[in-house]
Amino acid sequence: MIRLTNLADYAVVVMAAAAREPEMKFSAARVAELTGIPAPTVAKLMGTLARGGLLSASRGVAGGFMLARTADAISVAEIVEAVDGPIALTSCAGNDVHDCAMEGHCAIRGHWPPINRAVRGALAAVTLAQLVLPPISEAPVPVAPQAALAD
Repeated sequence: MIRLTNLADYAVVVMAAAAREPEMKFSAARVAELTGIPAPTVAKLMGTLARGGLLSASRGVAGGFMLARTADAISVAEIVEAVDGPIALTSCAGNDVHDCAMEGHCAIRGHWPPINRAVRGALAAVTLAQLVLPPISEAPVPVAPQAALAD
């Protein structure tokens, strides 16, 4: 199974909460209350998202966080990358880390970049604005019939 980290998942939830009321400034405590994510985690994420250019922060009595851009100009890929860094499905693809025992003789390593671009492209195609709309029920994905087993 391929999964986002919990922090990336929570970051998408935090950004969606901010996108539901784009003109309003939010405190970490308020977003925690709205989302059910612990306040310390929300505070950390909001700081990370602000440093990533997705939230703007202002201090003072009337301060708080709000979207840095409109929700239709922020993609899920940007949110994930702000928290987790570049999208790569394996540790050898997309970074300079050389910690794989198979790296010297792996015939697959060169094939990961287009796969990573496809995954990133799929996440980039979904905007924050789309996430705050009611979910669209999708038709079930057809399952390919299994080939008959030979005796």
